[in-house]
Amino acid sequence: MFRAGAVVLVLAVLATGGGVATGGISDPAAPPANGSAVSTPEIAAVVPNPVAPEDRGEYVVLVLPGPTNVSGWSIVDGESAARFPARTLSGTVVATTTPGAVETDRPVVTLRGDLALANGGERVVLRRGNRTVDAVAYEDAPEGEAYRREDGGWIWRPLGATDRPVVRATDARVRSFVLPDSPGAPVEPLRNATDRILLAGYTITERRVVNALCAARDRGVRVRTLFEGGPVGGITRRQADRLGRLVACGVPVSVIGGERARYTFHHPKYAVVDDAAIVLTENWKPSGTGGRSSRGWGTVVRDPEVASALAETFRADAGFRDAIPWERYRENESFVAAPPAPTERYPERFEPRTANATSVSVLLAPDNAESAIVSRIDAAEESIRVEQISIGSRGHPFVRALLRAARRGVEVRVLLGSARYVRRDNRRIVEWLNERARAEGLPLDARLATPRSRFGKIHAKGIVIDGTVVLGSINWTNESIRGNREVAIAIEDPAVARYYRRVFRADWRGGVWSVSAGLLGLAALAIGAAALVGSRLRFDPGYSVSPEGVEPVDGGGPYGGD
Repeated sequence: MFRAGAVVLVLAVLATGGGVATGGISDPAAPPANGSAVSTPEIAAVVPNPVAPEDRGEYVVLVLPGPTNVSGWSIVDGESAARFPARTLSGTVVATTTPGAVETDRPVVTLRGDLALANGGERVVLRRGNRTVDAVAYEDAPEGEAYRREDGGWIWRPLGATDRPVVRATDARVRSFVLPDSPGAPVEPLRNATDRILLAGYTITERRVVNALCAARDRGVRVRTLFEGGPVGGITRRQADRLGRLVACGVPVSVIGGERARYTFHHPKYAVVDDAAIVLTENWKPSGTGGRSSRGWGTVVRDPEVASALAETFRADAGFRDAIPWERYRENESFVAAPPAPTERYPERFEPRTANATSVSVLLAPDNAESAIVSRIDAAEESIRVEQISIGSRGHPFVRALLRAARRGVEVRVLLGSARYVRRDNRRIVEWLNERARAEGLPLDARLATPRSRFGKIHAKGIVIDGTVVLGSINWTNESIRGNREVAIAIEDPAVARYYRRVFRADWRGGVWSVSAGLLGLAALAIGAAALVGSRLRFDPGYSVSPEGVEPVDGGGPYGGD
């Protein structure tokens, strides 16, 4: 599926926000951009097993503290040695014996001799004459990954995976909203775009979004899209039709997939529209942005710095070899039947809220989100409100941070989804959290949501930490924060925090049906009759009543990739 000679990745392409004509690819092996970051020459990364015939394109990355005469220097492995030319080098350099197989905007040094790094592992030594300057040992090099020096240790990272810092903008205009209350909020910016749209997602089946993208393309807006190529359960025929429609109207579509994909799932939900950014907890589908089921959180940030950070992320993700044009990808794919799209409508209880946020930070997984969110929870002083589809385990870093906060006296509340595909596991987590609270006397309370007729199910991934709101695509699983591409936004602003606390409070309480005594009696009789015959009675739009309780009937799938 891929051209062998084109897969050796550029080194350090976007370590400082720069880029190359090949698509702005960023590399996890990117060493410090400035040699002054080190006091002595050191090996920053090795790539022993590139995806190429005979491993052409193996390389070693060096960082030099200043102008350094490398005459007489060499790189030695277990079986061979490669010598440096008589040159003076400084900063970051890429050393290889096959320069034609390496694309980079860093200086490339062509070594003389052999550089045959063993895929099964060995020790690589940088020598000046007979003296060892630096060395690194590795084992079992994964194909298509770089062994990178990071935070005092070494780690394998897929070639092409980014390693970006948190980007923080101040005094940013934000328009925050919730779903299903405001399904127009995430679509309106697409309809008003004048220059560019870069839309990234896990899945897309919402017709209004597809129509808005095609209409934007027709009026001359530059539009590109990027989605996951292997969602849980497979690509549905409905999504294949939507992607085909986008291609037919001139919108480039790529999907991330293949055996050597950089991330377990491409799972974000965002769009860059002109100099603004839309960041969501919801997929581009009827149950999400269509407002037909899920409780979700979202925001539109009008700030060029935030938009630029997400545009760079989009270009890096769309510019590597695992981002495949849809026309080519679909040739070898089969598609699965889609469940019926939800048709329920819900009331608009919470109107969007506009504010000038003190600051907005862009968080990316696996790059920086885990440490950034844990740090914010650890800094909480008064209250934390968590509204999540699910929690993967008791030992998750965010859960441990919540317990630390509660032990400091911070009031913590956790609201989890009650949809049938997460109910049992979520109930166990809720019981365990409440048991910990009772045993230790903690100000912590957890419960399952009871949506009533206000929404279908919780799909939000949101946290309110004092005066800060964090929302985006990040599920509370280790795979999400360490294996997936995820995007979240942290909004520091008391007005925005009050808005989402109001939403949380309503969802926590569960709402109340307003019915007359007569109707209530009839409903009770009907429910009893249904239970006797083992059938289900349709009670509220989008719900059925069963011995297990109220549950959505929109055919939602496993949350792991939702």
